[in-house]
Amino acid sequence: MFNTNGARRAALGAASVALLALSLTACGEKESSSEPGAGPTVTAAADSALTAKVPDAIKADGVIKVGTDSTYAPAEYLDADGKTVIGFDIELFNAVAQKLGLKAEYQSSPFDSILPGVDSGKYEIGVSSFTINAERLKSVNMVSYFSAGTQWATKAGNPAKIDIENACGKKIAVQTATVQFDDITARSKKCTTGGKPAITIDQYQAQSDATAAVVSGKNDAMLADSPVGAYAVKQSSGALELVGDIYESAPYGYAVKKDQTAFAEVLKEAVQAVIADGSYQSALKKWGVEGGAITSSALNPAN
Repeated sequence: MFNTNGARRAALGAASVALLALSLTACGEKESSSEPGAGPTVTAAADSALTAKVPDAIKADGVIKVGTDSTYAPAEYLDADGKTVIGFDIELFNAVAQKLGLKAEYQSSPFDSILPGVDSGKYEIGVSSFTINAERLKSVNMVSYFSAGTQWATKAGNPAKIDIENACGKKIAVQTATVQFDDITARSKKCTTGGKPAITIDQYQAQSDATAAVVSGKNDAMLADSPVGAYAVKQSSGALELVGDIYESAPYGYAVKKDQTAFAEVLKEAVQAVIADGSYQSALKKWGVEGGAITSSALNPAN
């Protein structure tokens, strides 16, 4: 996902029970040991050659301040305590930070305010399922570490008869300022240009709210990053199903201030180091998202 300016009882009934399950999941409840994220924490040993390359201003306090939108399970979301940010994005970046001899300190933030926070110096890095794109590369450095596409989800049985190639007249949920908002906006324009009804686009600050809107029936469908959509369906207790295939896969990237090129370079080397030592694959497998693994990290890759 990316910012276009620079992805909660038996008597309640099936849909409400599903909504409750979704909300609990968003707070980090685990149903069983088979749930994504269950198991030992993945760690990585510091690499002295890499720690020596970390800019002094970054390593001075031993902590790297991270901005993240903690509503995007299973990438980044709040644990049961309502405070601790967890997810595959978090576990993987913890390993990357450890390679650099640093500890990551996460600060939850609305998605569309993270990159401005990086630019202002409030955060030293943005880690929040940011898709790398040309617009963002104008304002920040980005280091690739994962690959994801977009996928749609609707209520089980597809009662609204959602066709992702013809959603004209439907009510669709997306998270604010994501690539999916741009996607659905372009689809709606195509509808109206062709003389068909526009798509009603409802934007939500939190992806969990967009998902809940589909479960409740407020919206006919949603689109989100592929691992996020798949996770929401799995956690919905049968209330949701995926629609169509994954499309437009692209790399996620860590976002660093534009003038912090040296830091971005060593981050790229740290990602490559966790790929090489196996901790990268272990983290993704633990969260069930190994399908998005990459073999080589790049700084500001062309998209």
